[in-house]
Amino acid sequence: MSEPLNANEHTHKEHSKKELILAAAREIKTASWTPAEIDQLRRRLMALHGEAGKTSSEYIADVLQAAGFKLQLNMQEEAEDQYEEEFEDLLHFKSLQDAEVTLMRLDELMRRFRTHGERAAVERVLNIARLGKRRVEMIARNKKVDAQKRAEKDEMSDWFRIWLETPDAFFDWLDVRKQSAEFQKKFPQWESEE
Repeated sequence: MSEPLNANEHTHKEHSKKELILAAAREIKTASWTPAEIDQLRRRLMALHGEAGKTSSEYIADVLQAAGFKLQLNMQEEAEDQYEEEFEDLLHFKSLQDAEVTLMRLDELMRRFRTHGERAAVERVLNIARLGKRRVEMIARNKKVDAQKRAEKDEMSDWFRIWLETPDAFFDWLDVRKQSAEFQKKFPQWESEE
């Protein structure tokens, strides 16, 4: 039966594993670490050091990050970094007009990213729209908010939902919706605000 490691031995083993990871990482010269490079490093450690080099990709990522290496763990992060200015301050829904402009901007970004094959950026746009939908739904359900404002937020929630489900038909649908008697009765201020 083997004896348990004392605290000193455990710290030494932990320290040694970190050193192995960092030494191997320096040999794989890369500007940023994606999951593929981290997996390559994990395999290399096992090949070079056998059982002593065995570790998880998550642990390797933690060690690399703590040592100041640049990590790009998913395409979402990469898209966020690359298009940070595009995504900043996108959601506005103080009024129905604000919500319409927000959806136009989201739609424009989504189409541009799709055209350029930027799938992660497209997903980021959709996530922002989902966030907008959740926010207006929360306000619509808040009984402390004025009834007219809650009605507007409820309407906006439908807009976000429909845009997320059928972006290609959304703006045609919205034009028809704004001309409907129900909409005009519910939001008479729309005409004066446009």
